Amino acid sequence: MSLLQTIIFAIVQGISELFPISSVAHGVLTPYFFHWSLDPQFLKEHFLPFLVMLHLGTAVALLLYFGTEWTKIVASLFTKDKEAKKILLLIIAGTIPAALIGLVLEKMLRGMFSNVSSAAFFLFINGFLLYWGEKSRGRGHKNINDLSYKQAAIIGFFQSLALVPGFSRSGATMTAGFWMGLKHQESVRFSMLLATPIIIGAGILEVPKLMHTGMGDLLQISLIGGVISGIAAFLSVWVLMKWFHTNEISAMRPFAWYCWIVGAGVFISQFFLQ
Repeated sequence: MSLLQTIIFAIVQGISELFPISSVAHGVLTPYFFHWSLDPQFLKEHFLPFLVMLHLGTAVALLLYFGTEWTKIVASLFTKDKEAKKILLLIIAGTIPAALIGLVLEKMLRGMFSNVSSAAFFLFINGFLLYWGEKSRGRGHKNINDLSYKQAAIIGFFQSLALVPGFSRSGATMTAGFWMGLKHQESVRFSMLLATPIIIGAGILEVPKLMHTGMGDLLQISLIGGVISGIAAFLSVWVLMKWFHTNEISAMRPFAWYCWIVGAGVFISQFFLQ
């Protein structure tokens, strides 16, 4: 990839990983939208390591943004901070379902659906998940610590929807959080905390492959992409926390409309304008 392509792809990745608009779908749709003819050799041997760098940048951004909270959560293993320890256990309960499902089904699902048409279709469906998920909820009143471990596991289970390109991990977990009674901002916060171990875990699994891949000069551009993706992700989570704090009634609606417009537009261009 060229430097310009790397910058564009990293910005899109950093934003779409945390906004409820499916980073996997945007990973498929970005080259299509910009009419990039990527080198087949790059796609076969280097694209996955390149994505690993971008995801690690996102994980670092989340750790930095929630650094104080993560410090308390980790320290709760050695202290009597019951509130932080409860959050740690809720994160574990929410991480296990998605991790298990991901290990078993990820390759099969992404191999079946990773193309432009299916990504656009499921992105369109993701819009309905966001819209009706928020519309059908009651007004949330819970903080994260008010969740039961069963409720945390249900929210975590919804993360597995992101294995299908087009469905958003953050959108699914936020929506499930609404259904479990979380306040808007608390649902976003729990979604971001759940994302951190999942993203880091996926990166760790791919790092050995990265080390065995002869990336050559691509290593430098991948590092640049990771930094840019991390900056975009940090700004994205800051915007999201502000947005959900001030828009309790219809926070998901703009993202639903975005998914409908982009999904329908790409789908129509694929089947009716070619």
